[in-house]
Amino acid sequence: MNRLSSNTFGSILIVISFYLSGCLNLGPIYEDQEDQILWENEYYLIESPLSHDDARNFTMCDDNYCDNASWAIFGNAHGGNCCEHYLAATKEGWILNFGGEYPTWSEDRGHTWNEYRPSIFSQIGCLEPKPTVPGQEGLGEGSIVQATNGDIIAMGWFPYPSTSGADQFYAFFYNAEEGEWSWCFNRTPEPFYDRSWQVEVVGPITGGIYGSGPWASLVISNFWHQVQNIGGQISTDGLNYDFFNFPDRDENLDIYEVDLNPEELEVSWDYTKPHKEMRAFPVPSGGLYFPNYFIDGRDAYLDTTLNWWTGTTSNGSSLPSEYCSFDSSATLHCVTVDDEISAGLKHMISLDGGENWIIESYNFTELFGLESNSEIEEWEYHSNGEHDLFVLNVRFQSSTGPDVDVAFHVREYSESLEFDSITYLGLGDLDSTSGAGNDIRFDFASMGILPDGGSFIAYHDSTDPDPLFGVELLIPISYRPIADNFW
Repeated sequence: MNRLSSNTFGSILIVISFYLSGCLNLGPIYEDQEDQILWENEYYLIESPLSHDDARNFTMCDDNYCDNASWAIFGNAHGGNCCEHYLAATKEGWILNFGGEYPTWSEDRGHTWNEYRPSIFSQIGCLEPKPTVPGQEGLGEGSIVQATNGDIIAMGWFPYPSTSGADQFYAFFYNAEEGEWSWCFNRTPEPFYDRSWQVEVVGPITGGIYGSGPWASLVISNFWHQVQNIGGQISTDGLNYDFFNFPDRDENLDIYEVDLNPEELEVSWDYTKPHKEMRAFPVPSGGLYFPNYFIDGRDAYLDTTLNWWTGTTSNGSSLPSEYCSFDSSATLHCVTVDDEISAGLKHMISLDGGENWIIESYNFTELFGLESNSEIEEWEYHSNGEHDLFVLNVRFQSSTGPDVDVAFHVREYSESLEFDSITYLGLGDLDSTSGAGNDIRFDFASMGILPDGGSFIAYHDSTDPDPLFGVELLIPISYRPIADNFW
């Protein structure tokens, strides 16, 4: 598939509709009888769509053609709730979802699903009522991410599940070495917390009163952190959390020059990125970095002793966006709204720790006719250094009213940040809005990339009252050597 420029693609959209079915120039298709995988010239079906209960064709376009691309579809029965999915991937190939009540995962690309639902007797020292009580099912939601050592850290929030009216928190932890889940009840000093975001603080951690461990797990509240800056919760064992204070947004802390230029990283760094609304990313040399934390644009840094600093790059600079992360190629990715065009996002990568940047703008005014950045409702991104792959998911308000979910694939981003293809997820025929009180809700974008290079992305259309997510089945044939290690 040819490298796609945004200008060329904008011209194509004038001629073709969003959902035109044509020819994607994939070449002749034939079936390999030995392993029952469909092959094409440049792409192949990693598995047959017929092997899934619900597989749908989404329109995928390159700079020449549009055609159907198969995705397997899943709903809130696979870890979501009425309004969202909280998706993540692991280096072992698991699809994680904690959009709903309990940690949910699939180890085989969605064919079978598991849920960790704790027993009241399953955790000594954490004997509290089970999170949900009769009549209150469906109210829970959580956060989940894999740490660099393979452990999985997660936090469940159950608003008002009991007669006391107080929020309840249950930490969920998967010990990779032992291959076992555990849980623990945790209390919080505030009556309302809201959706949590979660991230690893890279260790080894020597956190004083907070304990020590290979990492720390930091959880913040969508409401606490974005609205009030009250603080968060932290744990060094993944089970027992304590309140953790954040510096004021106008505080002047001592400066710490953070090493953001790792020579090489393990493949696990393709799976440690938290949801972008955490607005922080793990640092390979240790700690956690918060770009643009202070009101004057300075960055904050949390070190391995769990102390706060003003963070800078090696030349004393701040990073250009709140939303940054590393992948296993040791590339630092940052994405932000592009204020130089009426509607668009800007993708930036640095190969030297933030000293120099390669920049590409995705102009949604030209691509979709958007008039302002406010029409970009939700977005999220992930990158995979092993596949040299960057995927940007955007949900925008179309000129005709409904919201449209799209995914931009940038393959071989080390060569160029121009996107190669765009995929329209779902029908794009539903106008939904984030936030409590709205009849049709899609609260935030969420996605991940599997080790085989296939994306899985949340979207919403009129085929289901609740948000869905799709798992990509058509992937480049060049990905097969890695994919064969998993399936």
